[in-house]
Amino acid sequence: MDAAFSAEQDEIRRTLRELITKRCGPDDVKAAVRTPAGHDSTLWAALAAQLGLPGLALPEAYGGVGCTAAELALGCEELGRALVPSPLLATAVLAAPLILALGTEEQRAAHLPRIAAGELTAALAVPGTGLTTALGLVGDNAGDWSGGGRAGGVQARAGDGTWRLYGQAEQVLDGHSAGLLVVAAHTGGFARSRTLLFLVREDASGLARTRQTALDETRTQARVELRDVEAEVLGGDGGDVPGALAAVGDVAATVLAAEAVGAADRALERTVEYVCRREQFGRAIGSFQAVKHRLAEVYVQVQAARSAAYYAAWAAGAQAAGFGGQGAERAGGLALAQGIDALRAAASEAVQLHGGIGFTWEHEAHLYFKRASGDELLFGPAHRLRARAAERAGLFEGHALQEAV
Repeated sequence: MDAAFSAEQDEIRRTLRELITKRCGPDDVKAAVRTPAGHDSTLWAALAAQLGLPGLALPEAYGGVGCTAAELALGCEELGRALVPSPLLATAVLAAPLILALGTEEQRAAHLPRIAAGELTAALAVPGTGLTTALGLVGDNAGDWSGGGRAGGVQARAGDGTWRLYGQAEQVLDGHSAGLLVVAAHTGGFARSRTLLFLVREDASGLARTRQTALDETRTQARVELRDVEAEVLGGDGGDVPGALAAVGDVAATVLAAEAVGAADRALERTVEYVCRREQFGRAIGSFQAVKHRLAEVYVQVQAARSAAYYAAWAAGAQAAGFGGQGAERAGGLALAQGIDALRAAASEAVQLHGGIGFTWEHEAHLYFKRASGDELLFGPAHRLRARAAERAGLFEGHALQEAV
């Protein structure tokens, strides 16, 4: 394994940091999340035009840059440092890879170039609150998580050559503003029960989308209601939907881990800067041994999480390139668990060591604390991510067999 970054990867990081430093300070973040879109549309257009960020991991044949998950993770690490609200996660990490993996050539040609250019945003709508289950992060996604006739699911019915969708999905990331929805729905009844993915346009009749109040304002969420909505099946009936979702989940976990590392690193930086300036009893509070020890522990945790995220990104990139990437399907979940823990620790210490001001809404420390809590609610918890990785690695098979005997 070559752990060194290439010149191109370093350039992606440098250019992104320069742009975000100029355009997305703490006040800019707070202003962006209060817009109808939930993000700065001008900044999103700049990220697409200058860096091709939405199409970074898409093939050049569809207008993308042709990079791997490693470059996408590096980009998200920089976005995470500033907690940039953007539709990148929903569009480029969750929805676009599903269209690429399962869509017909006509569907790919119609949507992927527009996504790569930043003209079209997309979102993955999963029934209920089962996003982590659908992505295979905390359990097997081969089950009936899409509804199966129960209230709260999404049902699909074919007739007269078209598909109609009924039901609702909660916690759809950027679902209120996305131009295209990729909806997971149950179909086939009892005899041929299965989950398919469908494409729904933003102007579809019967589609109702409501932005929800979320703990972490920088990740906008929506409730999507489908009332006899016409939809287009993604690909065909024979596609491996659970397999495609699990593959997307592995990459999403890697990207989220890198993003959490970026946020944790920045929270730690700001805290170190503050304790070096803030004086108490005639000296900087950062000179007290207890404060040094607390920050040193966070530093070690952040660096360990960074190593895990970088390995997961390398493994995912190697696997996509056909070079193996042994353990890539487990590295993402483990890296995400470690990233969430590191961000929670860094954000908690930031609030504590900033003293009274750290508890106020005016200070940015609460934004990092909310991101840590929000990520764990949406994609965790960390102990279930680790348990799933251990299950996939077969770590406890021998132990279970011994107990059975």
